[in-house]
Amino acid sequence: MGGTQRMPRAQRREQILGAATAAFARTGFVDTGLDDIAAEAGVTRMILYRHFDSKIDLYRAVLARARANLGAAVGGPDYNAQIIDALLAGASRDPAGFRLLFTHAAREPQFRADSDRFAAEMTAIAEQQLAAHIPDPGWRRWAAHLTPTATIAAITAWLDAGQPDPATAAVRIRNAVTGIVVAAAASTTAHPHPPC
Repeated sequence: MGGTQRMPRAQRREQILGAATAAFARTGFVDTGLDDIAAEAGVTRMILYRHFDSKIDLYRAVLARARANLGAAVGGPDYNAQIIDALLAGASRDPAGFRLLFTHAAREPQFRADSDRFAAEMTAIAEQQLAAHIPDPGWRRWAAHLTPTATIAAITAWLDAGQPDPATAAVRIRNAVTGIVVAAAASTTAHPHPPC
């Protein structure tokens, strides 16, 4: 790796973040060393330290980049029907970042609080959006927790399945999420005893 090509600082940082995202998504925070990331990025460990103070600092930057990329894909904070299309587009552009953000970070003790905060924000947004559709506050809270969780799980499963039929993926996921909202909004007198 002796002659690393000089490039502008911002471009080099982006190169390192992209390589770190791929490496962390492949083997997790604990099992990924800075040497692994340096090799993935085609740089020396010394160059990594010019941009990041530690592996923790680098991982936080990777998560912040993944959130920013997803935020750019999604746009505003509204949880509406088009958010699923936007999340799918963001996930397909950066599958490793999506997985890190929604799967791996929650499993890493050092980053669990960040992951929990992010999940709480999604739940709060969903609850605001569902208020007009689900009058019962208990079922609204249930749906507000479940709809983002189901959406993320469905998109992750879609990525894992090789991104089948991207033209109709959003419709299929939206149908699943709509089922949650319909179930939460349903009157309990309509079906007092669930079918066995």
